[in-house]
Amino acid sequence: MSSKALIVIDVQESFRQRPIWATISNPDIVHDVNRLVAHARAAGDLVVWVLHSEPGSGGVFDPASGFVRYQDGLAPEPGEPEIRKTSHNAFTTTNLAQILTEHGVREVAICGIRTEQCCETTARLASDLGYAVAFVTDATATNPIPHRELLESLDDPDELTAEQLSADPRTLSVEDVIERVEYALAGRFARIATVDEVLSGAVAEAGVR
Repeated sequence: MSSKALIVIDVQESFRQRPIWATISNPDIVHDVNRLVAHARAAGDLVVWVLHSEPGSGGVFDPASGFVRYQDGLAPEPGEPEIRKTSHNAFTTTNLAQILTEHGVREVAICGIRTEQCCETTARLASDLGYAVAFVTDATATNPIPHRELLESLDDPDELTAEQLSADPRTLSVEDVIERVEYALAGRFARIATVDEVLSGAVAEAGVR
């Protein structure tokens, strides 16, 4: 039994239905995630699939919308745990910790959407729970972040457009978002890694702390 797990967070159709998907930092995230998944399966590591759900919200994360499903090209294999969360991190509203404990997992690699939101919060909590964490940044994706005043001016944040983001000089670019996440996590909560480093074994050799 391997002591490692790959956690795939929220790579779901919900995000593609938002107008700001055109601004996504990594449109090829499915390809990058699949590379990690294939590597994990070949190594005998656990792969855990996570979807974000907001029942009754009426939005793109409401299961009734039909969009709370994996993006095309992703396919869990039989026996791979699939969980749905309603919190930003993948632990608080799920049995993820129990699943990892049952499989003897002590090291986790994290990928998915969004870099600074559900992926980062999961990495932080995993570290606090005692797991060694590899944060595979180039297998995550995010959007530019609007200034709070722009966000508060909208009736429905899901309707935020790429044009509104680009027109506001206060918008935080994806490059800045990713850089800040890596600065915050490195040396504290996670080892920052690339897909190529994971596949080459460099992360395993160096340890994920």
